[in-house]
Amino acid sequence: MSPAAPVADVVVAGAGPAGRSLARACAARDLRTLLVDPRPHRAWTHTYGAWVHELPADLPGEIVAARGHGVAIAQRTHVLDDEYAVLDTGALQAHLTDPAVAVRRARAVGATPAGVGRHPAVVLEDGSTVTARVVVDATGARQALARRGTARELDSARPRAEQTAFGVVVSKEVAARVSGDRLLFMDWRPTHGRPGWPTFLYAVPLDADRVLLEETSLARRPGLPMPELRARLRARLRGAGLTDAEIPDDPAEVEKVRFPVDSPRHRSPSGVIAVGAADPLVHPASGFSLATSLRLAPRVATVLADALRGGTEPMGVARAARRVVRSPAAVTVHALRRRGLETLLAMPPGEVPAFFDRFFSLPPTHRRAYLDAREDVGASVAAMTSLFGRLTPRLRGHLIRGTLLGARSVRTEQ
Repeated sequence: MSPAAPVADVVVAGAGPAGRSLARACAARDLRTLLVDPRPHRAWTHTYGAWVHELPADLPGEIVAARGHGVAIAQRTHVLDDEYAVLDTGALQAHLTDPAVAVRRARAVGATPAGVGRHPAVVLEDGSTVTARVVVDATGARQALARRGTARELDSARPRAEQTAFGVVVSKEVAARVSGDRLLFMDWRPTHGRPGWPTFLYAVPLDADRVLLEETSLARRPGLPMPELRARLRARLRGAGLTDAEIPDDPAEVEKVRFPVDSPRHRSPSGVIAVGAADPLVHPASGFSLATSLRLAPRVATVLADALRGGTEPMGVARAARRVVRSPAAVTVHALRRRGLETLLAMPPGEVPAFFDRFFSLPPTHRRAYLDAREDVGASVAAMTSLFGRLTPRLRGHLIRGTLLGARSVRTEQ
């Protein structure tokens, strides 16, 4: 029996921002592109933010709903040099939805690898398959197309480090009584009055009239539970003078966030690549991934188009694209950031605000390098070195212990 003919040049499993952006970029290069998702037309509800300099230059201006110089408060108040942008989620989804991309409503549960004379395929929940010249896993942290029986499953007994948050949407006037009418990137002051793992207030405008107030746990293993975050946020807002009637409880005005920040490397079958949180492209120390996915999509699509038109075998096509997503420099920087995550997780709760006070005291170039220089190893090392020099002896001790823990963790999962 002859192998199944590919139904598309590229099949992308997952219709979130990473999957949509790559599918759109592939279609723009005249590749036959199919998007597979169990709910492909569901409205995105999460709030997406990014530094303005991270966003693609060709992103339409109307997608940025609000922007401004954020403020970070630890032991002191720091006005940040870089502008922070909050995106209009609906406008972003509309921008990334291309009618040239075919859509199939189905859940991807696995992948069959490419071989000699054989194309890779997405395995669907009903047992059928969708064959393509190259397959993309954009299913997020569940990594639906990754190989089974690997370190990813063997490590499943260890809780993932997660970023969690609970937020409410209020009017600009109500929010100003809490934030002082500032864009609060981080406010570590424990005005909620509750002990334990530290959390911060994230207060960002969604548009001209509405503001998101969100109690956020940057990273914890396992993630801080939603009831605790909700209790902290309500206590914080009451402490700022808000009444219970001014604190929304309607699900339409509530945002809940939970995602891992230490997902293991995607173990891709032959002919399969991973993008977005499936790769993972999530910044371990900040949780950011959207801007990286948007910037990488055109580069990955160009490599795919060139390789496919050049007659490259499926395994070679995926390898070429994977070198863009996981270049040696990007892998090295990600490993350094993972060690930074372990430092944070190993730090006594009471020391966390002091640590961030030193971080936000760094020169803007070093802060930007640590948060954004995805493939600049030298800049990342320089930023970490500068931060180490600013720490107190006690914080340096925590940093060294966290680095040693991080080295073991990265070796295990990478």
